[in-house]
Amino acid sequence: MRTLGLLGGMSWESTQVYYRLINQGVAARLGGLHSAELRLASVDFAPIAAWQRAGEWGAAATRLGEVARQLRAAGAEGLLLATNTMHKVAGPVREAAGLPLLHIGDATGRALRAAGCRRAGLLGTRFTMEDSFLSGHLAEHHGVETVVPDAAEREDVHRIIYDELCRGSVRPDSRERYREIMTGLAHRGCEAIILGCTEITLLTPPDHPPEPDGWPLPLFDSTALHAHEAVQWMLEETTP
Repeated sequence: MRTLGLLGGMSWESTQVYYRLINQGVAARLGGLHSAELRLASVDFAPIAAWQRAGEWGAAATRLGEVARQLRAAGAEGLLLATNTMHKVAGPVREAAGLPLLHIGDATGRALRAAGCRRAGLLGTRFTMEDSFLSGHLAEHHGVETVVPDAAEREDVHRIIYDELCRGSVRPDSRERYREIMTGLAHRGCEAIILGCTEITLLTPPDHPPEPDGWPLPLFDSTALHAHEAVQWMLEETTP
């Protein structure tokens, strides 16, 4: 089994989901008492979030690069950033670590293509929805076009992530708001919805649709897809 460096804490709410899913995936494949060979580093999210708000992405990249080097020194053979938003600096962090990076856009893009989806709604932080680091990666490498909500809807999606989900608060009214936004994306011709923030799965789990109407489109959970590919890589079933 390869040893994976899991760089998390952004937020820790979703990092614990990664830890659970990766260990469950290894156990399901190998059986018995097997679990994942991981090196886990969890950063303090507050300064990272402050750099995001200030547009100081270089400072964030430097900090994550330092931690990624520590993971390599601790024996990690590959790197996973347990966050969508910080893939904005995936390149510099990968270079600093000197390790192969399992990109969340590849995990998501491959799943969308396998399902025959070429146009998907994208929900995530404001940075993910409004910048091109994820949408551009999906288009360039996987031929998937992404559509984002309008400005007011983007503000609601972003606020719910930072003010609620990152703090462990899961509210029924916020789940309904997300469902409304997904419905709007369906009306704009989307074939699926990308849950493009690792916390969104806490609010809208694809396998637990709301009653009575369910989700308006199939949901592609980037957290679960990323964790699944991590397990494949660790067991040398695929390479990044």
